[in-house]
Amino acid sequence: RLTLIVAGTKDAVLMIEGAADFLPEELMIEAVAFGHEAIKVQCAGLEELAKVAGKEKKYDSIVPPPEGLQEAVDELYSDRIDEIYGGSMTKKDQSEASSGLSKMVVEEMEERYPEEKKAIKSALKNLMCRRMFAQAKRDGIRIDGRKLDEVRTIDAEAGLFPRVHGSALFTRGETQVVATATLGDSGMKQKLDKISGMVKKRFYLQYTFPPSCVGETGRVGMPGRREVGHGNLAERALMPTLPSESDFPYAIRVESLVTESNGSSSMASVCGGCLALMDAGVPIKSPIAGIAMGMLLGDNDSVSDENAVIVSDILGTEDALGTMDFKVAGDKDGITTFQLDIKCEGLTLETMATALNQAKAGRLHILGEMEKALAVSRPELPATVPKVLKMKIPEGAIGKVIGPGGKQIRAIIEDFELANMNVEEDGGVQISGFDMEKMEKAKEMIKELTAGGGGGGRGGGRGDREPRPEYAGPDAEEGKTYIGKITGIHNFGVFVEILPGAEDGSTPGLEGLCHVSELHVERVRNPEGFIRGMNTETLEVSV
Repeated sequence: RLTLIVAGTKDAVLMIEGAADFLPEELMIEAVAFGHEAIKVQCAGLEELAKVAGKEKKYDSIVPPPEGLQEAVDELYSDRIDEIYGGSMTKKDQSEASSGLSKMVVEEMEERYPEEKKAIKSALKNLMCRRMFAQAKRDGIRIDGRKLDEVRTIDAEAGLFPRVHGSALFTRGETQVVATATLGDSGMKQKLDKISGMVKKRFYLQYTFPPSCVGETGRVGMPGRREVGHGNLAERALMPTLPSESDFPYAIRVESLVTESNGSSSMASVCGGCLALMDAGVPIKSPIAGIAMGMLLGDNDSVSDENAVIVSDILGTEDALGTMDFKVAGDKDGITTFQLDIKCEGLTLETMATALNQAKAGRLHILGEMEKALAVSRPELPATVPKVLKMKIPEGAIGKVIGPGGKQIRAIIEDFELANMNVEEDGGVQISGFDMEKMEKAKEMIKELTAGGGGGGRGGGRGDREPRPEYAGPDAEEGKTYIGKITGIHNFGVFVEILPGAEDGSTPGLEGLCHVSELHVERVRNPEGFIRGMNTETLEVSV
């Protein structure tokens, strides 16, 4: 039920990340505590190793700040920071005021501390962190005027676009995402070429964070680390709620486009992505929501203690100046994914338990707001989603359905006006289209082909056609080895022409399928990569 990675010191936790199958918060804390006990053993071993082989630590490269700088910055600018963080400014106004203050502080303090620009900025940031903490601790009010456990105003809408399969607009404060869901047949799965071979993902979420969403311009190209990481986090959050492929035989793609960002666009992608899936008619097990938690400390160089202030649904500024970004997603009963990183010396288990309980309250609130837009998945799939039929054929009959160079399968798709037809290496066949009657006829034809009754012919969908030329040469001899020309490579095997056709091209050669299981003594996961690695255009096959 749980995949968990924990990093930490002997005193506290530094990072956790993982996914779960609707795991209760109490079990989550137990799992982290169990992992931390193992970390303590490892730390003790490292300390013993340091006594034997460790080197003396070098501190001479650390340059301390000028004496009196922090005190001077605190005295001169505390009131101005309190005005900026008073709770009445928008993100834009607050950002402009903070930038103006930073320039003013550098200009004024450089007269007293020349060539110490970096130290001056560091002192100002330290003061901002402490003033933010002091206000939250004293008044229970954050820099945007919210209470510590208050979630920003949420506005959700499903069914935004008429032509896409599913869509949703999710807005939380100044963070907004447009999410769309697209359903396809098994041939639409995402293909990943890994070291172990080709891997197909039935569900994938793609997250896009353009510069415009934070009021900037810039080059938009291939996904960066942020897009990959945030997309993977949101994908893991939604995966446990999806129906099994046997119950819902569709490939599912969700795209989350961030149109505005001021804190936790990845968790907004979870909420928007879930609504888009429900709008597309995907029968999910339960709605999923996500929230990002933060922590404010009086001293960022210490371990969290009883004075730590936990805040719900953090802003971008609270993320930058705070000491914790703890993303938690799940349904009303448990957690599906989580990711924690901190900027202090560690997080105690007591503080983590407080954050998880507060996160659950925030998650339940968000789920309630999402329910106002769409409470359950739509009962029917949109008319734009192709229907799907599944059947099974013998592995030895795959070649009859595919045909030489894929001619037969293309003819079936064309004749019966199918959207697509996919044949797996184990003999599984998935037919997709919009006309169920023609799909059933295609299914019957495939049965005839694999039973020998179809003779590999075409027809049944759009009238009779001229018969295709057939091989007219001598039959292949059983037990004989041939060197054949490779004519097609598929995930289920390789087509090879073992005997040539007529020289004038009037009749084709004799082709056969070398099934993927016959390519090597070990399993070949990626036939195309395997053949390309051989750097050959022919194969030696036995009949």
